[in-house]
Amino acid sequence: MGMLDGKVGIVTGAGRGIGAAIAQQLADQGAAVVVNDLGARLDGGQTGEHPAQDVAQAIRAAGGEAIANEQSVATFDGARSMVRDALAQWGRIDFVVHNAGIVRDVIFHKMTEEDFDSVVAVHLKGGFNIFRACAEPVREQGSGAMLAMTSTSGLIGNVGQANYAAAKLGLVALTRSIALDMQRYGVRANAVAPFAWTRMTSSIPARDAAAEARLRRLQQLDPAQVAPLVTLLVSDRAKDINGQIFAVRGAEITLFDPPEPTRSLHRQGGWTPEELAEQLPLAFRSSFAPLRVTGDVFGYDPLV
Repeated sequence: MGMLDGKVGIVTGAGRGIGAAIAQQLADQGAAVVVNDLGARLDGGQTGEHPAQDVAQAIRAAGGEAIANEQSVATFDGARSMVRDALAQWGRIDFVVHNAGIVRDVIFHKMTEEDFDSVVAVHLKGGFNIFRACAEPVREQGSGAMLAMTSTSGLIGNVGQANYAAAKLGLVALTRSIALDMQRYGVRANAVAPFAWTRMTSSIPARDAAAEARLRRLQQLDPAQVAPLVTLLVSDRAKDINGQIFAVRGAEITLFDPPEPTRSLHRQGGWTPEELAEQLPLAFRSSFAPLRVTGDVFGYDPLV
């Protein structure tokens, strides 16, 4: 018996890398899967390739159930087509994993509006599109799981990724809002930040020695190592896990706290700018969050 026997789900961006590994393990655990992938380049441009069909065929060849969908999650119609495909083929939908993404990394003062909009459209707007498209079916059946792939670029920080980081942190806020809104209907939402060596991470430039060291650590990490946590979180075994933020780094699983107040400053009657200039640095400086990138926090070799 698989952990997901009888379940039906959608995985966006499932034609390669982490998404493909997730789709294959979900199917191995008994789920029927809509394998979605547009077949785009890393920057979102078209390639003419059909990786979704390749992954769906591999799942079927291994005895699982899968169909391919090649629509763009960046459009609401594209997201609705995935839900329609799942309902037409299997009559229900139990979970969705939003993994699709593109990158257009560039230092902020050189970033164009199109660089920003295109990345946000796939990651963040795509998350809204697919989660909203499946919200009514899962609400009506009284159960379901939504999972977004976020990134420590948003949770912690990274250089040259303002568009990507903003979209990925926005996904955390989106999933936590869904968790609050949909818990009354038995629907859960969580987020996972994956570490793995994929087509996307291989595009990260090694700007300095620290970045080179981080890339060497990433090269040790198999995308398949992300799939077990995702499988658990969309299964009924995780029915009490809702609104949480995880990271997977090889054999290590990390739980993140959302931002919460650390210190406060109060003065009866309020403040003037001059009073704040005198008091605020003294009161808060020791608690200011440092500017760090992911490699500063996860600077040690992963367990694999």
